[in-house]
Amino acid sequence: MNNLSAVEENYLKYIYQLGETQNGIVKTNDLAYKLEHSAASVTDMLKRLSDKKLVSYKKYYGVSLTKIGQQIAIQVMRKHRLWETFLAKNLKFTWDKIHEIAEQLEHIQSDELVDKMDEYLGYPKFDPHGDPIPDKHGNILVPNVICLTDAKLKKLYILQNVNDDSASFLKYLNKIQLQLNDKIKIIEKEEFDETMLIIVNDKRQITISNDAAQNMFVKSV
Repeated sequence: MNNLSAVEENYLKYIYQLGETQNGIVKTNDLAYKLEHSAASVTDMLKRLSDKKLVSYKKYYGVSLTKIGQQIAIQVMRKHRLWETFLAKNLKFTWDKIHEIAEQLEHIQSDELVDKMDEYLGYPKFDPHGDPIPDKHGNILVPNVICLTDAKLKKLYILQNVNDDSASFLKYLNKIQLQLNDKIKIIEKEEFDETMLIIVNDKRQITISNDAAQNMFVKSV
């Protein structure tokens, strides 16, 4: 258990997630954009987290997590993704609704509850969006995936992960009936706007915009 507020936990979580693609160092403006907070309020919070030894913050340089800050961030992600799995698997929520609910539930401070839920679910490795679920020790199985925009023509892939930040995007995937573990092959890609024509499960063809493809991640078969 920790004595942090939900806001403080969210900061640590998003610093961790943004840092995954930025060598662990996150710019203040990027964090402000992600959280939809002003740069001034973000700076104030980073100073507070720095005082608690949870982040290393230098003005004009960026912020990174300390060891204990990273441990807390990973455990918050673990709770979030386990709750998403429980909501989808046991309560039959669709994947476009579970993220927002899990954002609230991830701040429950009970290690026993989280461990019991993990056991009840059968120790899942990935959540309904394909994101890896950290185990109780903080270990994460990193999937070997690439963005669909980087996939090669005529090569067979499996849809492994989708961005869960946008409910409208997930509703779009539901509308075109795309889901995890579907087999995908790019048939054509437009030079003008990189719109691609894909075939799904060797049965039906779908046109995918570049914006949509940027939010989809696949692994080679």
